[in-house]
Amino acid sequence: MSQGNVSRRGLLKGALAVGGGGLIVAAAGGAVIAKGSALASKNTPTPFTNMFRRPPVLMPTEQGVDEKGPFHRYRLTQCWGEANIVPGLTTRIAGYNGIFPGPTIKVPQGTRTEVRIANKLTVNPLHGKPFSTVTHLHGSASLPQYDGYANDQTKPGECKDYKYPNWQQARTLWYHDHNHMTTAQNVFSGLAGMYHLSDPYERAQLPQGEYEVPMVVSDMAFKADGSVAFDGEDNAGFMGDVILVNGVPWPKMRVKPRVYRFRMLVASISRSYRFTLSTGDPLYVVATDAGMTPKVNAVPSYRHAPAERYEILIDFRKYKPGQKIELRNLSNKNNVDFANTGKVMQFEVVADSAGPDPYVIPTTLDLGPQPFMNRGAIEVNNLKPEMAKARRTMRLERKHGIWTVNGETWEDVENTNFQRVFANPKPYDVEIWDLVNESGGWYHPLHIHLIDAKIIARNTTPDRKAHAWEGGGKDVFYLGENETVTALMQFTTGDGNAGGRYMTHCHNLIHEDNDMMIQFAVGDINVNDPINSDKPHLDDEPEKPVVYAPSYPLGT
Repeated sequence: MSQGNVSRRGLLKGALAVGGGGLIVAAAGGAVIAKGSALASKNTPTPFTNMFRRPPVLMPTEQGVDEKGPFHRYRLTQCWGEANIVPGLTTRIAGYNGIFPGPTIKVPQGTRTEVRIANKLTVNPLHGKPFSTVTHLHGSASLPQYDGYANDQTKPGECKDYKYPNWQQARTLWYHDHNHMTTAQNVFSGLAGMYHLSDPYERAQLPQGEYEVPMVVSDMAFKADGSVAFDGEDNAGFMGDVILVNGVPWPKMRVKPRVYRFRMLVASISRSYRFTLSTGDPLYVVATDAGMTPKVNAVPSYRHAPAERYEILIDFRKYKPGQKIELRNLSNKNNVDFANTGKVMQFEVVADSAGPDPYVIPTTLDLGPQPFMNRGAIEVNNLKPEMAKARRTMRLERKHGIWTVNGETWEDVENTNFQRVFANPKPYDVEIWDLVNESGGWYHPLHIHLIDAKIIARNTTPDRKAHAWEGGGKDVFYLGENETVTALMQFTTGDGNAGGRYMTHCHNLIHEDNDMMIQFAVGDINVNDPINSDKPHLDDEPEKPVVYAPSYPLGT
């Protein structure tokens, strides 16, 4: 590690002062800042008083079929907006189309998308720098130049046309900012939204439409004037005291006595969750990061880190109209909790005039065919250790006040003109990576771009296997305190022009910014240059009207 790492970040100070109700909790991995809001009592949200809402669904500006097949084109604008999050005050947010969460994009498998993202922001008050952005479609097997490479910056006044192949099996993805060294502040300001990829197998087996519900869970703290309060410089993490679901504090949702499917995304900067129902009834896990699981697992609770996606079924048929059920957060080790961070949202059952719900909760799911089998692609759940051509170890630890991977940081990558790589497999190679948390008193949600992986071992479970809820493909790996995860992955790139450099990093975004990120390459290290192959350009096109799909009533 170069000496520049220490001078660039500054060493972690032994004592830190935080105002406005802040707490500092010492941990072996650094100091965690947990900030209580400085709101007056009249402006403090009360759990279960605000109605649940779904993010709007963005409609394409253009769609058609060309020589490569069907396509959709979309437009998103990163701009300032005013949100009514806490009572009596407005909160300025930086959002896609000025809202948080950003609009949901829904695409069928096999339909290519081009998303034009314009940056109309100026300076981010959380870090005082020009509000440069990088957009990463998390979970997509995109080419490197469209994958949200941290140094592929779109400056204020510029835009970039991101191209997504959408050949993968159905899954819940999300798009968020990935600008190097300011990712945490930019996402905390509001730059996050969902992206749903569907296919015929998912549509045939899991609830759809009204009974398919997006859930973006995050935490936030507020200043007395309603503006967001953030402090994460050179620390292990940041946690607020207000839990938001789709930007609403502790909402209440009206549900019918039917089976609902919830697409669960944790978009918090640092906080992890352990979700459970107040009734003790099971949550049925039907999908993970990479889509549907071969086996449906019923669990009383499950652990959910930032950036992970789980899809769960909740059966409300057993409850009577008027009954209220809470989705709660049991929390995890080294979280910092406040009075109401154990609450997430409330469901209230209402009568359904349509009659009994005939849906049968499945025990197994048919994931459909694996794309690109003709090139050697293997469905992630069918990977076997004996297929691996290499085994590598990735150690996550804190050195000299800097978060590192194998003792290295993103600055070390930058200092080699982006040529240094952790691994360089060929397309469709299979490898085993041992992901080792050596930072002691902290956890790391490690994200590996491009791939889906199968967890084949955990050192902390009784049988040393994956947790019950991890029964499908993953791209984010919860590395608890002193945990080691063994991940089996294939570097499936899609068409013959794919390959190049991809990032891997901690998705505690303060760790990522300080500087827990390195890269690997698939095939030719310099093909599809992620910074120069398709640069952002001047935003000189006239704006077009934003069109959203019809929405469901507030509170449902």
